[in-house]
Order: sequence, then structure tokens, then C-alpha cells
Amino acid sequence: MLHGREAEQSAIDRLLADRTGVLILRGEAGIGKTALLEYAASAAQGRVLRVSGVESEAELPFAALHLLLHPMLDRIEALPGQQADALLSALGLGRAAPGDRFLIRLATLSLLTEVAADQPLVCLVDDAQWLDQESADALMFAARRLHAEPIAVIFAVRDDGTSFPASGQPELRLAGLPPVSAASLLAERSGELALAVRELIMAEAQGNPLALLELPRTLTPEQRAGASVPLAFSLGGAEPVSSRVLAGFRTRIGELPAASRSCLLVAALHDSGDLHTLDRALHGMGVSLTDFAPAERAGLARVDAAGVTFRHPLIRTAARLAADVAQRMAAHRALAEVTDDDRRAWHLAAVATGPDEQVARELEEVARRAAGRGGQAAASAGYERAARLSADPVARARRWTAAATAALDAGLWPRAEELTRHASPSASDPSVVAELARVRGILAFHAGRPLEATRLLHAGVEALAGADPEMALSMLSLASIYTWSTRPHPDQVVLARRTVALTPPVEGPLSVINEFNRQMLHLLEGDVMAAINLPADLGHQPEIPFEMRVMAANVGFIHGDQTVMLEDAGDLVAECRRAGRVGRLPQAMMLQAAAQILSGRHRAARASVSEGLQIAEDIDQPYWHRYLTGVSAWLAAAAGAEEECRELMARAREGDVWMTGTAWATYASIMLDLGAGRYASVLECMDGIAAGTTRHAFIWRYAYPQYVEAAVRMDAAGRAREALERFTTWVRAVRRPWAMAVLERCHALVTGDGTAYERALALHREGDQPFEQARTELLYGEWLRRHQRRAEARTHLNAAMETFAQLGATPWFERAAAELRATGAPLSPRHRSQDVLTALTPQELHVVRLAASGASNRDIASQLFLSPRTVAYHLYKAFPKLGVNSRAELGRFVFA
Repeated sequence: MLHGREAEQSAIDRLLADRTGVLILRGEAGIGKTALLEYAASAAQGRVLRVSGVESEAELPFAALHLLLHPMLDRIEALPGQQADALLSALGLGRAAPGDRFLIRLATLSLLTEVAADQPLVCLVDDAQWLDQESADALMFAARRLHAEPIAVIFAVRDDGTSFPASGQPELRLAGLPPVSAASLLAERSGELALAVRELIMAEAQGNPLALLELPRTLTPEQRAGASVPLAFSLGGAEPVSSRVLAGFRTRIGELPAASRSCLLVAALHDSGDLHTLDRALHGMGVSLTDFAPAERAGLARVDAAGVTFRHPLIRTAARLAADVAQRMAAHRALAEVTDDDRRAWHLAAVATGPDEQVARELEEVARRAAGRGGQAAASAGYERAARLSADPVARARRWTAAATAALDAGLWPRAEELTRHASPSASDPSVVAELARVRGILAFHAGRPLEATRLLHAGVEALAGADPEMALSMLSLASIYTWSTRPHPDQVVLARRTVALTPPVEGPLSVINEFNRQMLHLLEGDVMAAINLPADLGHQPEIPFEMRVMAANVGFIHGDQTVMLEDAGDLVAECRRAGRVGRLPQAMMLQAAAQILSGRHRAARASVSEGLQIAEDIDQPYWHRYLTGVSAWLAAAAGAEEECRELMARAREGDVWMTGTAWATYASIMLDLGAGRYASVLECMDGIAAGTTRHAFIWRYAYPQYVEAAVRMDAAGRAREALERFTTWVRAVRRPWAMAVLERCHALVTGDGTAYERALALHREGDQPFEQARTELLYGEWLRRHQRRAEARTHLNAAMETFAQLGATPWFERAAAELRATGAPLSPRHRSQDVLTALTPQELHVVRLAASGASNRDIASQLFLSPRTVAYHLYKAFPKLGVNSRAELGRFVFA
């Protein structure tokens, strides 16, 4: 029976009844978190998995995850191949291979879901604050994605200053028991106590259940009777209750025989739980498992075939604190002698009192293995400890830098920043100096300091002094992207010129980086036609760095060639999925979404944006998240979702440090105002842009037709002609059919020449751009109606409405509907047949699109990084919205 925890038990009951979700229990040591986990285990209807964090295992990658998932590994073959391989490698059970941390987290979710298909699953994680970083990230990733899966996860986290990545999840913060409940627990468990002693314990325990149970155990019979005061634990409230309980445990351990104390100490430092290894280490200390008996009788620990279990984690801590430094070192040596895995190096490191190159080399190798399994956080810790044990300054700087790189790869950016400061003073090797500059540059960029990042990368390239051209090109490709991505600044052109000057001449595929950097400089210098002659297939060259391939694929913007851009983006997305490089997907999804927008495939773009945003948020990529948010704002504008659009625009512009997201947000503002008929706002916005930098000029080229339309409707013929001239220059250079069609439409708007609309529609039929074609149909229909050619107008207005409905472009649909009504024609029910798609969430839309293409639930799950059950859940939610009962009926919808 739990005293005073009715509200907490009810919360757990609700979670178990819902069968899916996550709950975080927070509170000080001894407050009752473990007891509530026990309650959850007893109340669970299904399979229960349990794991506890151990402080000494925090540097061992995936240690806790291995313990939790081990009983289910016989089901791992049911996972997609990449996921299974990544997870087995991470757990040290398969071929060592570089692990994508997102893929490992996804495999964790998939395995839990696979097992939960048989019966509900309840995962209980105690002392989560001591989980290794990789395990914590994987479990929280899975917990956040629970939708329909019968999986409940409960984490118990001690409030002791350590962090646990659980923001945004439901939490219960445990306070002390109410006085009545505390008194009841004390009376039930403590035996006879004098009233004054009982009151003193109540005051000292402050409702902490463990204190209520343990403080009486420290009393002598005389003290229990009230004959001897003050009591040893009476500290007047000056220290936390857990400190008093810890002191009580230390006292009880100190009363044990020396051999028992040694057993507890070795067990406290031995984290694998393997009893055979523990027994061998104890023999090295001159004791044996039988010496645990006094500790068992004292209720401090239990020994069985599974290993040693401390009755409370504070006892493990107390066992370490009760020993002096010599005793702890002897225990670590004994454990190092009998372990041959990564733990050996850490035990040896715990014994080292000064520089020790042999131990440093062992730790460096441990770190390399951890990184190879995807355990970058653990790798960083290993490199850091190796650096601290290094006497040679060159080796020390290399290890500090490797620690910083691993922390960066793990997403631990503040930690990486701190590690670079340790590395800088002793760094002298050119490659180490360059790598250090690369890490610091990436950190500066993601902290919103892109120009500083560029300068750091330049300094790193200068340090190489031509020694490593490929590394220099990789760093300079980042420098070019960073300079391009920042908001307007006088130093941009200077830095772009420096990038070009530092770019080494190379032969072969990498030589394209030289030309690309030069063209980016020309754009920044004001040449609006720069990059127009770059080859259109830059994004197809796998030899150049991935980030540069993404940037190069943007040449499709400049060329106006959405076909090539869609192909490039599709190839990059497919490559990321195929190779398990999920961390790169936000970049590829951004490119794909932008290409889909410019190709008039709005619904497909929404699905791409949704997936990219989710992944960018999961792996903390603020730049790409901001970029995708700007693209999402444009889609909201096209759909006429004003409130959503303005919220997204504000998010994309936060901090105003990255121009890419801001540029798309501004383009979204233009589309929103145009769709709402706020033509003066369109002109005001674009006039302000025209006076600024030419960066992202390709976006403004796409916005010129909006300016022309707004100016014509405002009777600003001169301004319309000026914008038309700028647009004409670009269109004549790229000569894309869709762009030439839009140009003819603009001519028709400015001149009133109806034949220009006919020429535009003929060109539209050569270039696949449904949104722009529908806009031309709408404007031509308006022109025809004004010229009393109503029958012809209806044909074009009907075509426009059908496309706008398919795209979910509500403002344009409503304009076309109003024009159609003005011709005297009624609206057909089929015009609304596609509107139901707007009721779907982005994830539902993505799932339904793939289901309509014939993909199975498992295929969809693999592609979208979901579980098959989650796919089924999304289909279950989507079908009623669409008014269908089966996949076969999805064929009537157009998912453009």
C-alpha cells in the first residue's frame, strides 16, 4: 500500500488505461518514485520492461538501452534492414558501422512497436538522470512518437542538478507526503517510538518516505525510547533530506565488517551486473561473495543469480562515499584486472593520478569504438578523459579536438564549445587547428553568427596551408553557404571574395566548388544574372560535399528548371533514406519542398515540409528548421491560412540572422497579401526588397509576377512595366516554357491583350506548372467575362477552380468561384470534391498519398520513419475525413 499517493496512482492508472503515452516522475531522492514504478508494474496489463540508470555507466554508450531491449532482440529481424543493422551495431551485437543516431532511435521505436503488437508494453525507467546520453535520447525519441501503439513509458528522474531530455512531456513532480500520510507510514513501519522522537523524525523527514523508513533504523534502543537526545541525524533542516538519509546509510555501512564494506564498494563500482566478473574482482580484493551476508542482513543489498541489487540507489552512493581514496582505487584496479571491454579503460582511468599515455591510448580507442557505433556522446567523454591524461601537448590537443567533434556530432553544442576552449591553447598541428576551426565555425553558425563562422573557417583553411585540399574545399563550401545565408551585412562581399581567393585549384569533380563559389560572389556583388550558366546537373555529383550538393541543386531555382530541381531533390532524399543518413534529410526535404512549390505541387510540398521540420526539431538543426518554417509559411499563404501563415513567418524570422528563412517568409507575406487582395501591401513589401541586396534574387524573380498583378490592380502601370522588364530579362535568359507562359500572362495584364493569354496557355501546356496555369486560366476567365464572352470564361474558370481545389489554394479558388458566379453559372459539386484533403494533417496527407500509390503499411513506415501501427492509425483517422472505407477508393483524389 502506498500512503498519500492517490493522485499519482490515478495518473498512472489513466496512462495504463489509455495504453499509450509517456509520464515523467520527478522528485528528490527517496520521495517515492521507485515505489510508484513498482505500482505501475503491478497494475500493468501486459509485458513490463524495466531498466535503471547507473551513475558509473553514464559514459558507456547504449548501456541502458541494451539492458532494456535485450529480452526483445529475438524480434529484431522484423525491422527494416538499415534499422536492424544500426541498432545491433549500437548495442555491440553486430558489425561495427557508423551509426546514424536518428536511425538508432527509430529502430528503438520500431522494436518496441513490433513487440507491442503481441501485447501491451509498459517500459519503466528508474534513475533516468543517470542514463547514458545515447540511451536517454533513444528512449525519449520513442516516447515522443507514441500515437496509437499500446506502449506506455514512465521515467523516474531525480532532481539533483543533472539534466534529462524530457521537455514538453507530461510530468508529475512529487512532493513530500501530507502529514497524516507520513504519520501513518511511520507508525506502520517503524515500530515503537517515543512521541517526541516520532515528532522529531516527522520534522526531519519533511514527508520524504525513504527518510521516514530509514531514519528510525539509525536509532539505538535508548534513542527510540527518547532517553538519548539529540539524535545524530537532527540537522535542523540545514541540509536536504536526502543528505540525512545518505548519512544514515553511510553510518550503517560503517558498522559492517571490513570485508562486507569491500564487497559493497566493488559492487557499487561494478556496473555490468555480471556476478561472475564481480566474484573474480572480489577475490582480487581478498574477499568473496559470502562476505555480502552482513550487508544482506542489514537490508542494504541483495545477492542472487542476476547480480547484486542495492535496496536504494543512495546505498550505492553511500558505499562509495564510505570508502577512502585508497580503497576506491584498489577496487577499480581489481575490476580492471577482470574486465576486458570498454569498462577496463574507465576503471584504469579512475586509478590514474596524473598523465598516463597508455591509459589515454586505451580510452582513445574506446572513444573510437563508441563513435563507430553511433555513441558520439560517450565518444566525447572518452576523448576528453584521454586528453586529461595526455602529457604530450600535440596528443592532448588532438584528443580535446576529437572530443569537441564528437560532442558536436552528438548535438551537445554547449559542451562542444567548452571542449574547443580546452583544445585551443595547445593546438599546433595544422589538421587539428583546421578541424578545431571547423567545429567552432559550425557552432557559431548554428548559434546565429554566420559571418563569424565564415571567418573561423577561413582561418582553418589558412592553417592547412595547402596541405589538405579536400578538407579545405569542404570547409570553403561551408563558408560559401554561411556567407550566402546571412542577413545583409557590409562584410558579406569581402568574406565571399576571401572564400574565392582561398579556394585551391583542383582537377576533377571537386573543381565545380571553385566555380560555384565564384558565382555566389557575383550574386552578392549585384550581378542578378550570375550563376545562370552554371551546369544544371551540379546536384548529381556525389563526389562533392553533401551540403554543397544541396546548395548546387538550388541552381535549379536560378535556371527556372523545376524538373531538374525535383530530380536532384528526389535523388538526395532517396540517398539519405537508403544510406540511413537521416541527419541530412532536413536539407534534402527543404530542397524537395521548394522544388514542389515551384512546380505547383502544394500538397506534396506540405508533406515534405512536415517531415523535414519534425526531423530538424528532433536532431536540433535550427538553421534548417527556420528555413523549412519559411517554406511552410508560403504554403500556408497559398492556402489562405492567414493566422497560421503569420505565426510561421514570425518563427522563420526569429533573431533575423539567417536570410533563407526570412526570404521565404517575405515571399509568403507577398502571396498572403495577393491572395487576400491587399495589393498595396504587396507593392510596399517588394519595393522595400528591390532597394536591398540581390541575395536570394532567384526567389524575387518568382515574385515579380505577383508584383505585376498587384500593380495592375492598383492602376500603377509604370511600376508594373518596370517589374515586367526585370522579369523579362530573366525569362529570356532561361527560356523555360512555364516562365515564358507567366511572362505572356504578365504582358496580358499590363497591355490588356487577350491573345497574350492564349499564347500563355499554349506555353503552359509545354511546361508542367499547375498552379501558375490555373492562375492564368483565372485571369483569362476574368478578362473574358469583362469582354462579355461568358461561355468561354466559364471554361477557363472551371479549369482554374478544379486545379485550385486540388492544390488547396483557397483564396484563388474563392476568386475563381466568384468570377464563375458572375458569369451566371452555378457551382458544380465536383468543385468541392478535393476540399476534404485540406482536413488532413500533414502527416495524414503524407501517409494517404503513399497508400494511394500502392505502398503497404510497412513500406510507408520505413519511408516515413514511423511504425506500421502508427501508419495504420493515420489511415484510420484519415479515411472518415475523406469519406472512404478502403485504399482502393483513394484513387479518385489528386495528391498534387
